[in-house]
Amino acid sequence: MRDEYQVQLALVGELLSAMAEDVGTAMRHATAGLLGADRAAAESVLADHPTLIARRDQVEARTYELVALQAPVAADLRTLLTAPRVGADLERMGNLARHVARAALRRYPERAVVDQLAGVFASMADTAVRMAGKMRAVVADHDAELAAQLDRDDDELDELHRRMFGIMFAAGWSHGAAAAVDAALLGRYYERYADHAVNAATQVIYLVTGEHAG
Repeated sequence: MRDEYQVQLALVGELLSAMAEDVGTAMRHATAGLLGADRAAAESVLADHPTLIARRDQVEARTYELVALQAPVAADLRTLLTAPRVGADLERMGNLARHVARAALRRYPERAVVDQLAGVFASMADTAVRMAGKMRAVVADHDAELAAQLDRDDDELDELHRRMFGIMFAAGWSHGAAAAVDAALLGRYYERYADHAVNAATQVIYLVTGEHAG
């Protein structure tokens, strides 16, 4: 019985790791749709989203069942308490990638971001996808030190976000208000994606150390 419990506990971790991979892939494909007017890439984000939701549902169901049917020791109880929260943050990251993909599809066959902002959006996407990759390793290895690095990545993305606004508010901006509003909304999606990665990492730090970060 205890062996089966450990198997189910490990499966929860595998599901979360798969979710982290899912949301990294989703943001990468969404950005391909956004910056490259790649309709197939953007559509794949929408098509794959139900898989992410199914994994989140499995995480919740398995953790609640393990809490109800077993008597978890302290470390395992922390896992079971944090897993649904990590899953919720990963789901929100997937939702934000889906918003980016939908924006790309609304503008197709035109590119949804003006040339002047393409570089900063590419950098924001690189940072966001890197954070998702780190989250996958954090979840798989319970690596609190790596989890703490996501704060620095978030600072990097925040700086890129500020740079985006600097470009839009500069005298040389000639693309009008509509393009600026679109960019501001899209930038917010990337910023929130990174914030949820940090939230998830904070939960893993608690899981490993028993202490709340910050």
